[in-house]
Amino acid sequence: MNNMKDRLALYLSVSQVCSREITQHYSTSFSKAIRLLHPDLRNAICAIYGFVRIADEIVDSFHAYNKYQLLKEFEQATYEAISQGISTNPVLQAFQQTVRRYQIPHHLIDAFFKSMYLDLEKNIYQHPEELNTYVYGSAEVVGLMCLCIFCEGDQAKYHQLQDAARALGSAFQKVNFLRDIQADSQDLKRCYFPAFTAKGFLDKQAKCEIEKDIEEEFALGLQGIRFLPSKARFGVYVAYRYFYALFKKIKRTNPEKIMQQRIRIPNHQKLIIMLRASIRHQINGI
Repeated sequence: MNNMKDRLALYLSVSQVCSREITQHYSTSFSKAIRLLHPDLRNAICAIYGFVRIADEIVDSFHAYNKYQLLKEFEQATYEAISQGISTNPVLQAFQQTVRRYQIPHHLIDAFFKSMYLDLEKNIYQHPEELNTYVYGSAEVVGLMCLCIFCEGDQAKYHQLQDAARALGSAFQKVNFLRDIQADSQDLKRCYFPAFTAKGFLDKQAKCEIEKDIEEEFALGLQGIRFLPSKARFGVYVAYRYFYALFKKIKRTNPEKIMQQRIRIPNHQKLIIMLRASIRHQINGI
């Protein structure tokens, strides 16, 4: 009996390693921020990232295959894993374990898949309401899933911070949209921002409108970070500083250049950001 338990524990551990490896290979910035969370939280956040990344790869990368069928199979396998409490897919095993442990609401997962299907069905977003629906499912609910983990069952804290978590997730997503606007528009034929869609190109006015919206979301997100439980606060703050630094660099870059190349933060600058965030956190508590 003990041997069977040991083997199951080993499988659960290997599943967590798979999600952690996906996180480290796909996002060095995010994985560094995760390492600044309390150890109790790291595997669960990696499980969220691993799950989201697989779905994202299906819709963005598997061009030679039936994406809709693959996404549908992944969705069905996700809900079966959550229902049964086990999956032969290590990424879904880690995810279902996290969903069940932290009681992540299923409607958040529903909204996430809705936006993933939109990536297969819709390329042009002409109205703000369409963009808001997409961003809610593709980014804001991911922030809410992470908040479930950070709050560790404290529902009062979760409800207090959910608007800030949504705003921060939205800001991160929209910064990524600006960073990737060349690849999205040219390779995937996607235009997420209505201001960009209406004109067919990104000019200074459209860019300023988008940046104003993002700035407001970052401000709300930062207010929420200050009230996060101590186990999560510093790691989330560093992620915020990474994305805000990228956002400021994008703001300084003219629209023509953004349409020609992907804006990045060099690794040495990321280290400086982390050190400054650490000092600020220790002195001022954010």
